This record gives sequence, C-alpha cells and structure tokens, in this order.
Amino acid sequence: MELYSDIVSPPCQNVLLVAKKLGIALNIRKTNIMDATDVAELTKVNPQHLIPTFVEDDGHVIWESYAIAIYLVEKYGQDDALYPKDPKVRSIVNQRLFFDIGTLYKNILANIDVLIEKQQPSAELRGKLEQALDLTEKFVTEYRFVAADHLTLADIFMLGSITALEWFRYDLERYSGIRGWVERVTAQFPDYSDFHKEIREATKQYVATHCPHLEY
Repeated sequence: MELYSDIVSPPCQNVLLVAKKLGIALNIRKTNIMDATDVAELTKVNPQHLIPTFVEDDGHVIWESYAIAIYLVEKYGQDDALYPKDPKVRSIVNQRLFFDIGTLYKNILANIDVLIEKQQPSAELRGKLEQALDLTEKFVTEYRFVAADHLTLADIFMLGSITALEWFRYDLERYSGIRGWVERVTAQFPDYSDFHKEIREATKQYVATHCPHLEY
C-alpha cells in the first residue's frame, strides 16, 4: 500500500497517525506538489494531484484525508474504536470532523496563508481563529477526548490542526483544556515525540526554502 505524502502537510500527518494506530505499514512516496515531476507522477493516479493520496495493492485509489482515514479504519481496524459504529457516538465524531475541516483547520490555514504572503492576519481572521479555539476548548472538556472518552479519528485530525499553530507560534496559554487534551492524545502514540520531531524538521526546511520570513 502506497501513500503519496509530505509530512509538512497536516492532512498527511493525520493519515500517517491513523496508519500508526492501526499498525498498517505504508510505502511512503514523498511528494512535493510544487515539483512538476512529482505532480506528473501523482496525476497518474489522482487527477486532482492532491496529497495525501492512498493507493491500495489492488490499485484502489482514495484521496482526501478524511476519506482515506475512514476507509483504513473500516477495512483494517480490529475494532470500531476510532470510528464507532454506534450512530449517536459516530454523529459526535462526524460533527467534530466536520468542525475541523470547516472551522478549526480552515481558520488556522487562513492565518498561515496570509503570513506566507508576508502580510499580517486581519482582526477578522484572528477573531475567527479565536472563536474556533474557544469552541475546541469546550469540546475537549466535555469528554476525556474530543468526541468520546477514548481516542477517535476526530482527535487525530484536530491534533493535526492544533499542531499547525506552530507555524506562527500561537500561544495556547489560556487554553488549558486544549493543552491537557493534546497530552492525552499524543500519549496514545508511543513514538509521537519522534513523529513530531520529523514534522518540525521537515516544516523548518520547507519554511526556510519557501517562506524564510516566517519565524518558525
């Protein structure tokens, strides 16, 4: 099984963590979507040439990180803990996933994009991010994890979003709930410190090459 991926990308990070949790070995095809050769290779299997893109041994192809993660859990998971089958529990997991892509990650990425363009986020952008984090703080204090009392896909994806705040050194001091939740989630991955170190090193290199004005 292959994954076209770049660990700098939070969506790729999320799929990699899901695979780790499931004990799935992936052949990682490091892909630079700014490199014409890499894009040409990726386009052969994915006309949208997005990462992550998952290619199963039988040639089945999936892209969009949420779709890949759900597929991996449903096909390779030994149980349904990461994506519970109970309709009520799953509805909360889904709500958190949709909140992540439509609100939390969206607003974090919007701030990063402005900074990459050598501008400062507007008061409106900063306000939307703060609102998203305020909601996240509420969610992580309702349960031990973000959608249940155990780890689910929602935790993994929202962790990727929160980790992306490191791009602009966002201070989470007033979000004690989020900080405690991050500790609980990362503790579910014995090698997370190494994984995070790899993210940091790859992102630092990316920033130095493409947006050296950022203080990562």
